Amino acid sequence: MKINSSLVSVDWLHINLDINPNLIVLDGSIKKVTDSSNELSNLQIPNARFFDIKNKFSDVDAKFPNTVPSEAQFTQEAQNLGINNESYIVVYDDKGIYSSARVWWLFKSFGFDNVTVLDGGLPEWIASGYQTKTKTGKQIKKGNFQAIYNPQYFNFFTDIQQFKDDSSCLILDARNASRFNGEIEEPRIGLRSGHIPNSKSLPYTTLFNGNILKSKSKLKQIFNTLINEEKKLIFSCGSGVTACVLALAAELSEIKNVSVYDGSWTEYGSLTT
Repeated sequence: MKINSSLVSVDWLHINLDINPNLIVLDGSIKKVTDSSNELSNLQIPNARFFDIKNKFSDVDAKFPNTVPSEAQFTQEAQNLGINNESYIVVYDDKGIYSSARVWWLFKSFGFDNVTVLDGGLPEWIASGYQTKTKTGKQIKKGNFQAIYNPQYFNFFTDIQQFKDDSSCLILDARNASRFNGEIEEPRIGLRSGHIPNSKSLPYTTLFNGNILKSKSKLKQIFNTLINEEKKLIFSCGSGVTACVLALAAELSEIKNVSVYDGSWTEYGSLTT
C-alpha cells in the first residue's frame, strides 16, 4: 500500500481499516492551548495508537513547546508504536484537523512519506456513524522504523531573523486575526501579543468547511490571494502545530518550497521586543 494523497476520507479508512496489516492508524490529539477546559476525547478509532506529541515526539528539555525531537528520539518512539519502514500511516485527531497535520509533517521531515491525514478526523468519523472504542493501552510489537531527518522542513529563530526581511520569502501566520493583530492577549501567560514583522495572516480555520478541508481549487484561491509571485513560504502559528495545517493545505494545492517555523510566535515573541 502506497500513499496517493496527503488526505484520505473517513469512508476510505472505514473500507481499508482491516484489509492491510501494514496500515497503522495514529491518534495525534492534543489539547488546544486556547481552550483550557478542553479535554481529550476518551474515544478512538478501532486499533488506533496514541502518538504523544507533547511527551514522546517533542524535545521535552527545550525552552519552547512542541520543539522538533532528535532523529534518535523520533526513531525510538516511532518504533515503540510498532511502526515499520513499510507501514502506511493514517493520522487523525479529535478536533477535526488540528494536531494531526503536525504528526504528518513530522513524519515527512524524518524521511517518511507514506503518511496521510484523515480529513475531518474523529468528529467526521463519528458523524459518519462509524464505530469507536474506548481508549485502552495495549502491548505493541516494536517496529523497525528508521528516521532520517531533513532540515528543509523546519526553520528556527535565526532563520526567521533573516527571512522576515527577505522579499523572496513570505511568512504566513495560522493564528486567528485577533491574535495576529495583537488585539487580544496570547493564551500563554507572559507572552507578548503581535506578529513577526512582514508576515501575513492566514487563520487555519478559514481552510475548512466544517471539519473537512476545502476543495483543492478553493485552497489554491486562498493562497493566490496572498502570494503574488513565486516565493518561499514559511508557516508560523503559536507553537508550530497549526502552522502544519497550512503546510498540508499548501501541499494539497501543489505549492512547493514550504517550511514550518518550529518555535513560531511563542519563540519569536519571547526572544524579541
